Amino acid sequence: MLSGKQAIITGGSDGIGFEIAKAFAKNNSDILIIARNEERLKQAKDILSEYDVNIEYISADLSDVSYVKELALKIRRKYKEVDVLVNNAGVARFIPFSDTGDEDLDLHLNLNVKTPYILTRELFSLLALKKGSVINISSYFSHRMLPGRPSTAYSMSKGAIDSFTKSLAYEAGIFGVRVNAIAPGTVNTPLVQENIAKLTDEEKKQFSGMIKSIYPLGRIGEPQDISGAAVFLASDHANWVTGEIMAVDGGLTTN
Repeated sequence: MLSGKQAIITGGSDGIGFEIAKAFAKNNSDILIIARNEERLKQAKDILSEYDVNIEYISADLSDVSYVKELALKIRRKYKEVDVLVNNAGVARFIPFSDTGDEDLDLHLNLNVKTPYILTRELFSLLALKKGSVINISSYFSHRMLPGRPSTAYSMSKGAIDSFTKSLAYEAGIFGVRVNAIAPGTVNTPLVQENIAKLTDEEKKQFSGMIKSIYPLGRIGEPQDISGAAVFLASDHANWVTGEIMAVDGGLTTN
């Protein structure tokens, strides 16, 4: 479905980003993955190397907004055209509003909003050459809150990504560039597994009960559930899809 395409995926060394990279590679897309941890990037490249596509990586701290233009310049030197940009890298810290310091706020705004905005802007001409596609990773937290998960900074940043997706889709259409977002529910990533492991037995039981009660499909998602949606949005099958905030959340936001 993606044969011959060149995709760039931020936060592509693990979790949802890695699964998207894997799904793209399976579908014959060349991949550039960007993440902070070089060791994880090397491991990701080794795994992805089983597919007959070109896999490259760049190690970068995307929370450092001042570096994003330099990163984009490196990419522009490497590639003359880009088919797909997946803005996946992000941070989620659930901190009560009164305890959210300026550093916490800046981290969410920098990594979740400014970096995808600037990177997309700096690479837009390469995307326009191929009438390419931008896929932003949002969250149900942009408009649905959960008890015990204070999320003002995170929710604000993902709400901004939703607005960015729709407004850029409106502007970018004349250039043939499509802009969409995927809004996952809770996904079984290493970070989520780590957080669950910290719970007491009683808390784990409560968590399991909550999942069964609020998710119509009765389970949290797997990274593959998100990567399949990304493949569709990046493919020619979605040529008339733009400005969409696609909920991939097991029905969570139906209630």
